[in-house]
Amino acid sequence: MIGTVPLTRREVHQADEAARSGRVHAAERVRTPGADVTLASKRLGEIDDTRESPDLLTADRLLDPRQIARPEPEGLWQQLVYSVSRHRINLGDGRRARARKDLDRRISAPLAGEPRFVPVLSRKGGVGKTTVTSLLGMALADARDDRVIAVDANPDRGTLADRVGRANGRTVRDLVRAHDDVTGYGDVSSIVARDATRLDVLASDSDPRVSEAFSDEDYRRVADVAAHYYSIVLTDTGTGIVHSVMEATLELSDALVVVAGLSVDEARLASETLTWLETNGYADRVRNAVVVLNNARPGAPLVRESELEAHFRTRVRSVIRMPYDAHVAAGSAIAFRDLQPSTRQAARELAAAVVEGLRTPAAAA
Repeated sequence: MIGTVPLTRREVHQADEAARSGRVHAAERVRTPGADVTLASKRLGEIDDTRESPDLLTADRLLDPRQIARPEPEGLWQQLVYSVSRHRINLGDGRRARARKDLDRRISAPLAGEPRFVPVLSRKGGVGKTTVTSLLGMALADARDDRVIAVDANPDRGTLADRVGRANGRTVRDLVRAHDDVTGYGDVSSIVARDATRLDVLASDSDPRVSEAFSDEDYRRVADVAAHYYSIVLTDTGTGIVHSVMEATLELSDALVVVAGLSVDEARLASETLTWLETNGYADRVRNAVVVLNNARPGAPLVRESELEAHFRTRVRSVIRMPYDAHVAAGSAIAFRDLQPSTRQAARELAAAVVEGLRTPAAAA
């Protein structure tokens, strides 16, 4: 270009393009918001109510049930259909499987808050109090995820540890002595015995001369440690109601299990036990209690269990029948998996009844 005159048409075209581009960029640089535009943020309360919060994005809402594989069904007919249809037809669990899983849910129901204390009582020896404590503890520990312990608080040489079969020689006396030095569950686990269901058992003293010294205060020290590491504390009490440990046992209790034998005198003693508890300040616990009708002898009992059950149902919340089992009657260690199905079922129903009682407002109060 000579002066201001372009030499070619190409240069003229390029000059025009450059001029237009410059005007566009200049216009963009000077464009500002109009006076009617307000730039302000909204407060939280001014946000449109139709907006959803993140917590509404739940799995139930978002996941397509047609794309989620249902668990394999249990039951002979259900499994056959499931297999023949190449997993396309799932009829769900059979009746027995549904009942078993429902019982599992009842036993494993969470217990929020403080640990729960459940003493097992009887006025007469030989009715199966220690056996019922063992079966209840095993059924609870087998189905629950938290820790369960059974404490042998019999002042006169209890046999609870013998029913578990894994005694380690340590007793309640060892835990009483170590009360101030316990800093974690490892300290407790070195004293208790544990069975295959994960039930921890704290044995009583084997020397009667020493066990007589196990007192109300000793039980409170044991209970103080147990409350830190267990959700449910079962207590196998001594025979009778009035002895050196019973006051603390009843005072700390959240629910009661009363064991009655299948004879006229044993049934009367169990009913009298309820009366004694009612007249000594524990009427609320009696209404929420569970009575176990324990058949400790082979053959059909002479008394009518239906009449016994009808009587106790007028006084307590639940009545459970525990059938005779030769494995239990042998007096040796109990293996929960080796019990007769009816015995294991009764123990699980007892566990469910106890947990439901612990979850009621009356028990919490």
